[in-house]
Amino acid sequence: MLILVRHGESTGNADGLLLGRIDSPLTIRGLEQARSLADTVAGATRLISSPLTRARHTAEALGTGLPIEVDDRWVEVDYGELDGQKLADIPSEVWKQWRSDPGFVPPGGESLASAGMRVREACEELFAAPDGAARGDGIVVVVSHVSPIKAAACWSLGMGDEGAWRLYLANASATRITWGATGPVLAGFNHTPWSAGR
Repeated sequence: MLILVRHGESTGNADGLLLGRIDSPLTIRGLEQARSLADTVAGATRLISSPLTRARHTAEALGTGLPIEVDDRWVEVDYGELDGQKLADIPSEVWKQWRSDPGFVPPGGESLASAGMRVREACEELFAAPDGAARGDGIVVVVSHVSPIKAAACWSLGMGDEGAWRLYLANASATRITWGATGPVLAGFNHTPWSAGR
């Protein structure tokens, strides 16, 4: 099984920023959210993380005791010149173009299609691993970001990258992908144990 964990709330998330490669740390709330996922990832046999601090600190907070393997393919989309801007300040025509064209590249950034390619490669590699970790009884946990996790969900559903705009993914959420008779299966999406008491 593959469990994809979105990092806990970061300072950039709390400030309503479009957050790509900026290395925004976790808030206290984000750290608590990450710790609440410990039961969700219990029994993990491998732990992989995006290189960004907010993902690595979330991976540590899960308390698996496993070494953290950093894989650059799980890093957030590069938003280029838009990175760090308030979501509300991004022009509506940019959002419209972005939502209608997975190949749209923000100035100096990366397209959703490009991010989708690297994530699909990473997913296929995990499920094809010789040890069968993700395909068999093992539980591979990947701590990443909103866009790569949505790309993995779209991959599991056989959808194109445009499907990401139809998915909502909360901070510190868990998404599960298993392997069925004919390929990947989305077994759970956007599970947030920290919100159960709200």
